[in-house]
Amino acid sequence: MSLSTAAAFTLEDWKRTGAEVLRGLDSRLFIDGEFRASPEGRRIETVNPATGEVIAEVTAASPSDVDRAVQAARRSFRAGAWAGLAPRDRMAVMYRWAELIEANAPELCVLETLDMGKPIRDVVAGDLPSVAGFIRFCAECIDKIDGRVTSTDPSALHMILREPLGVVGAISPWNYPMLMATWKIAPALAAGNSVVLKPAEQAPLSCLRLAQLFVEAGGPAGVLNVLNGIGEIAGRALALHTDVDKVSFTGSTQVGKLMLVYSGQSNMKKVALECGGKSPQIFLDDLPDLDRAVEAAFRGIYGNQGEVCNAGSRLLVARSIHEEFVARFKARAAEAFVPGDPLDPATSMGPLVDHHSQRRVLGMVEAGVREGACLEMGGDAPASLASGAYVNPTLFTSVRPDMSIAREEIFGPVASLIPFDSVDEALEIANDTIYGLAASVWTRDLSTAVRCVRAIQAGVVWVNTFDESDMTQPFGGFKQSGNSKDNCIDSVRAYMQEKSAWIRL
Repeated sequence: MSLSTAAAFTLEDWKRTGAEVLRGLDSRLFIDGEFRASPEGRRIETVNPATGEVIAEVTAASPSDVDRAVQAARRSFRAGAWAGLAPRDRMAVMYRWAELIEANAPELCVLETLDMGKPIRDVVAGDLPSVAGFIRFCAECIDKIDGRVTSTDPSALHMILREPLGVVGAISPWNYPMLMATWKIAPALAAGNSVVLKPAEQAPLSCLRLAQLFVEAGGPAGVLNVLNGIGEIAGRALALHTDVDKVSFTGSTQVGKLMLVYSGQSNMKKVALECGGKSPQIFLDDLPDLDRAVEAAFRGIYGNQGEVCNAGSRLLVARSIHEEFVARFKARAAEAFVPGDPLDPATSMGPLVDHHSQRRVLGMVEAGVREGACLEMGGDAPASLASGAYVNPTLFTSVRPDMSIAREEIFGPVASLIPFDSVDEALEIANDTIYGLAASVWTRDLSTAVRCVRAIQAGVVWVNTFDESDMTQPFGGFKQSGNSKDNCIDSVRAYMQEKSAWIRL
């Protein structure tokens, strides 16, 4: 099997593959190179959000399980099982890991879709290639990270060395289970650390398999450990553990703040946060191509069911093009994103991750109507898919910046269109948020574009495009969107520490 094989699968192929994978699934904790049960025996269910059916019961880690995993990671680090390998040897393991991920693409893709609801075609075409590609990128960084020798008096030699931190605790979200986990574990491993990963309890299955494949690729036991479990229990225990040197968290701003508290309550471990967003897309009346802008608008909010931290959920549209923008948006978006069975390669929109998320998103829609916004499209669940956690693509117009749908992160397929009359007004609206993850501006005028890039308070700003990048672009935000950068060479350096060595000659 391979990625190219998976790309040719039909709905029946995916159903058959899913049944086979679930029959052979080991859903225990992955500690010290093997699957292990928890002495406390607690288990949690993981549910297919497209059907509401339980697909597996997974072992739920307790604080004592977290301690066992951290101890295994610490032993492997002290022994130099990974950090002590020559850089090219670590690179070789990570390259083999990426190859195994691609070779096991059908299994990993179907686990992702069954567990989280993401359309299988998106996993095959986007997520899994990105996982393998980012692992290779981090592998390439291993022997490119160097220290430096400073200019000193000839009687002394001063070296600045880069060293791994030790044990990294990674807590990843459910919206991109494999990819967001990889954004943490691949740079941490490339830097020479040992890792304990706590994936989101809603979608842990693919991450367990990633760890198993790392060992199959030659990764030493104890270097990569994966703990299923509840965030309030296992995630909290990991963040509070005094033998963890850094915790990297992606998730809500509320929980991200707790990570900072846990660091202070324990050992002042480093904390890397990638949290919420309420990203604005600013469409000026001189934008270069209205059709392309409209497509970026609906893909930026409806892609991945809107379950994206940098989703372009606030559409700031110049009043002079507002009417035509809305007409084209409604005509094209409803056709491009149709909810359906996520295992069907023809499906463009799957369910939300669970029924709790569905109720929350529909509750936000009700709040938008109650506060006076105009519901132009969607706002409900498809009747033909009642057993799943679906929400139809939704568009509000006549949205004021003070409305809850314009201020709160909805994390679902809900777009809020806000008209404006000047560039200054658009920038004021764009920055009137606690978040600062991403933004875009659409204009033909270079001076206006540069002005907006400088004025917008966000870690990533696109011009005449949205959500486009490669691994040269640091991904991370300002304000309450977080304090770290992912998906770039700096993310590898962020899992290292500098040591100054002054030598008297």
